[in-house]
Amino acid sequence: MYRVPLMIGDRDALPAQAAVFERRDPVRGDLASVAAAASVQDARDAANAAAAAFPAWAGMAPTQRRTLLQRAAERLLARTAEFTRAMAAETGASPMWAAFNCKLAANMLQEAAAMTTQISGEVIPSDEPGRLAMAVRQPAGVCLGLAPWNAPVILGVRAVAMPLACGNTVVLKSAEMCPMTHWLIASVLREAGIPAGVINVISNAPGEAKSVVDALIAHPAVRRVNFTGSTRVGRLVAVSCAQHLKRVLLELGGKAPLVVLDDADLDAAVPAAAFGAYMNQGQICMSTERIVVDASIADEFVERLAARTRTLRAGVPGAEGCVLGAMIGREAAQRVRGMVDDAVHKGARLVTGGELDGTILQPALVDHVTPAMQLYRDESFGPVAAVVRVSSPEEAISVANDTDYGLAAAVYGRDVTRALAVARQIDSGICHVNAPTVFDEPQMPFGGVRGSGYGRFGGKAAIDEFTELRWITLASQAPHLPF
Repeated sequence: MYRVPLMIGDRDALPAQAAVFERRDPVRGDLASVAAAASVQDARDAANAAAAAFPAWAGMAPTQRRTLLQRAAERLLARTAEFTRAMAAETGASPMWAAFNCKLAANMLQEAAAMTTQISGEVIPSDEPGRLAMAVRQPAGVCLGLAPWNAPVILGVRAVAMPLACGNTVVLKSAEMCPMTHWLIASVLREAGIPAGVINVISNAPGEAKSVVDALIAHPAVRRVNFTGSTRVGRLVAVSCAQHLKRVLLELGGKAPLVVLDDADLDAAVPAAAFGAYMNQGQICMSTERIVVDASIADEFVERLAARTRTLRAGVPGAEGCVLGAMIGREAAQRVRGMVDDAVHKGARLVTGGELDGTILQPALVDHVTPAMQLYRDESFGPVAAVVRVSSPEEAISVANDTDYGLAAAVYGRDVTRALAVARQIDSGICHVNAPTVFDEPQMPFGGVRGSGYGRFGGKAAIDEFTELRWITLASQAPHLPF
């Protein structure tokens, strides 16, 4: 069992009112962590600490920030076993998923380190004689990062790495489901030598997030907000930011389609569909929610995918023979099973899987899904592959775009020119040809459109999100003035 304090400035702090909350193992029900439940004043104290640390961090040479972030990447990888234990206890994650989280998160820190010397501006020609006009990027100030539980190390690091690289200081608001896992990220940064106050961590009890987050958004020193999570909560964050004219980056829900054209290589498409639908029990924003298959190959595709699905077992994290772990909670597992039942009741066929035992939901394959079913339109965020049959590439594009979301997508086809043409017509922030929907690299612009949010994490695209672009001029002679 982990005890999780707040991290405010140079101290691991108990909350002002000594309040705590518990997080229990979603599989066994054992006590996983007891975390400090921050008050509104604690949140303000964290923002104040970040504001106090900002001038020195913003003024630090970029190579110094780069060295510290590189060191943090090394420390994070060295503590993979610790992160794995915390993720299993708090979220039911499999060891494979936890190790992948640590590897990609370390890469994100390394990419952020590389970006410290890429924050550049430009000289713009001026019509005024003797005037040097420059567009200059500067750190914005304090950044608030709101990270989710489903990929806690990846998305927790993503919430802070580029803001830090750009010279900002950070308050990380951890997820109620994994306060220890998120606290460990800040612990790694502190161990690497990040100065006190540059990274701060606030955890809050379930039901108290709104007051804590609203206080942080309202704080005068907070200049940027980034949020990864559900579309419903993202809208609330956006409204709060709009009230205070704070810029926000939102990466929200998804309903990713994987389009399988009639000439697709099924030896490649089937494993991609299984990986995209079932990795981390389908609890990934990029998870393959709908498999849009040409009817001419659908029978063979479904048969092959069913055979592969039957080889994947969910169970207690780390149990022998279990590739998949648990879902985040009983309510989530029951909701997903209910979506499967709704589809079957309305005419779909449950080909395999779907057995539910507490928070352990076996991967399910559902065929003949139609728009009348919840599984077609609502984000399942669970281990369900929903097959929608179509008769042409044009119909496949129409079905792929028949959603409120627009984060990730994929297209499989041997004729890559045609597959790329289909991909270009899918309305999503990300689309891969002959690769799974679940795919990420730290240097790529990552984000969605429509109900999946706006703004971009990753590489140079994130520099724009976490800096201020200023116009600065230098006159070598007095300008002519009319009076």
